[in-house]
Amino acid sequence: MEFTHFNEEGRARMVNVGEKPDTERVAVARGFIEMKPETLKMIVANRAKKGDVLAVAQVAGIMAAKETSRIIPMCHNIFLTGIDIKFNINEENSTIGIEARVTTVGKTGVEMEALTAVSAACLTVYDMCKAVDRGMVIKDIHLVEKSGGKSGIFRSEKQDV
Repeated sequence: MEFTHFNEEGRARMVNVGEKPDTERVAVARGFIEMKPETLKMIVANRAKKGDVLAVAQVAGIMAAKETSRIIPMCHNIFLTGIDIKFNINEENSTIGIEARVTTVGKTGVEMEALTAVSAACLTVYDMCKAVDRGMVIKDIHLVEKSGGKSGIFRSEKQDV
């Protein structure tokens, strides 16, 4: 296995995917934001002063996936065919699990788009609630699974909390 984003001089390059066949590609990423129980209750009851935290985080995640190539230097600008953001409220652990599923038909995968979507959604929750809970912790953003392309299917062995 070798890194693909370096040329023969060791400098950064964007990989040429022009010869690769178009295939359906799917990536699912997940992450968590941990907070005080009262912060989570405020979000669930839709009492945040800035508005509906989960609705705004959902839109932020979608927008971020669409803009991934603008913020991650070697990512290709690709046509996304679908983006879905889901939330899992865990009152026992006082966390919100955020999952992004991103799809395309193309020459390169959408792992970075899914990871970026989760990151932006987590950051948006933090931004909207920081006035009441600066101690929130964003953690464990990771690729859960991906399919399509030459490397086939990947499923993380990691067990989510």
